[in-house]
Amino acid sequence: MVSYVSLLVPQEPCLQTLAVIVWILGFLVLSPVCTIIFISLFFTRFWLLSILYSAWWYLDRDTPRKGGRQTKTMKQWCMWKYLADYFPISLIKTAELDPTQNYIAGFHPHGILATGAFTNFCTEATNFSSMFPGIRSHLMMLTFWLRLPFFRDIVMSMGLVSSDKECVSHLMSKKEGGNLLVITVGGAKETLDSHPGDYKLLLKNRKGFVKLALIHGAAIVPMFSFGENEIFDQLDNCQGSWLRSIQNRLQKIMGFPLPLFHGQGIFQDKFGLLPYCHPITTVVGKPIDVKQNTNPTQEEVDHLHQHYITELCSLFEAHKTKYNITPEQHLKFQ
Repeated sequence: MVSYVSLLVPQEPCLQTLAVIVWILGFLVLSPVCTIIFISLFFTRFWLLSILYSAWWYLDRDTPRKGGRQTKTMKQWCMWKYLADYFPISLIKTAELDPTQNYIAGFHPHGILATGAFTNFCTEATNFSSMFPGIRSHLMMLTFWLRLPFFRDIVMSMGLVSSDKECVSHLMSKKEGGNLLVITVGGAKETLDSHPGDYKLLLKNRKGFVKLALIHGAAIVPMFSFGENEIFDQLDNCQGSWLRSIQNRLQKIMGFPLPLFHGQGIFQDKFGLLPYCHPITTVVGKPIDVKQNTNPTQEEVDHLHQHYITELCSLFEAHKTKYNITPEQHLKFQ
């Protein structure tokens, strides 16, 4: 049975819902809209703007690989607080991060839209800077999106950076330290396994971030975001199904998957593109110290990777019962 929401609701929930709508639309349509505007300007009296932006775009082309260009104003925008309160989203610290060191953080799971990763590390909605003073957070995203006009400047202002190895090297080579590079290790492909109550992580063969940590001597921080998979429902697409086969083929062609998901509507709670109001709690684990080795062997990479998995499992097991996960449920790796 569908439950409908009364139109006579307090202002705060309305602002929270509006913030989520803006965020969802931004995620789904902002990049094509920016591209269309850029191209359309060439055919108007404002064509010079596109010419000037093109010149700027060319001169600024390496910025996404060099730490981006985040601004406090964008990260502290009041809308992000309403977005976080909608679920709500919270950030939990289990250990201090030394601001004189650099860190590579593995974020799990990706979820449908990496909601916890974006809100916690691209905005100040959960007070990241106050919780980790002296630490500057960056979140990696597919390089393709940072090549789109206007869109690239918007997302960079919130701390999003390119997923190129050059970006990791640039940030982790900063001798003054204080950089936290957050990587959704499972990547966009992991979205296809983002089902409520499911804890499958694409991690077994994802060792690139571990090797980069060894090369640069950056400590590795495990993170788990409880509730990340619960805010949307996804059509059944188990391995071997016709839907999963189509999604895998599309991913190979386009470079990113197309999960078929839904949440709730604006005025009813059964179907729509709004996420469910389910709490998301991102727990930041204790850093794993890494000794720099500019030419690590495969055995050393494998050893550190296994250590990381062990620490991630320990983090999950230590906190899962607080977030309605039964003792019988454990992380699964593929």
